Amino acid sequence: MRTMASLITEHLFLVGIDEAYVETVAGCARNVVYPAGSYIFREGLPADAFFLIRQGRVALEVYAPTLGNHVVQTLGPQEILGEAWLVPPYVHDFDARAAETVRAFAFDATCLRDKCEADPAIGYALMKRFVPILVQRLQAARLQVMDVYAKA
Repeated sequence: MRTMASLITEHLFLVGIDEAYVETVAGCARNVVYPAGSYIFREGLPADAFFLIRQGRVALEVYAPTLGNHVVQTLGPQEILGEAWLVPPYVHDFDARAAETVRAFAFDATCLRDKCEADPAIGYALMKRFVPILVQRLQAARLQVMDVYAKA
């Protein structure tokens, strides 16, 4: 039987992370499954976890009065879901809905923040992995906004 530590290191987000950190990070992880159509989290609720997607697709949605729920991005296998656990007040800014059955590793945010506080080297290693993803998603959002205004 494989351990959580060996499983999580297969995800692109953690490939090559220092082995000394793997067991620590794995202690905050669990396997989760969300059926198609179910919400993984909702806008305005506490960001108590982040997810490494193993299988399936997740639609990130925002509500607009004129459009209703609008998909702004779709994430799939080997991607990360839920960055709001990193920044106070730790609240989600959008809805995440399983577009198809999703299998993922869920990391308890409080557990992981506590471990990062106890060992800043782990926190730094994780931040070096999160920041490029955040920048890429910010750039994608900027391009979407530009497209919206170009059509107006």
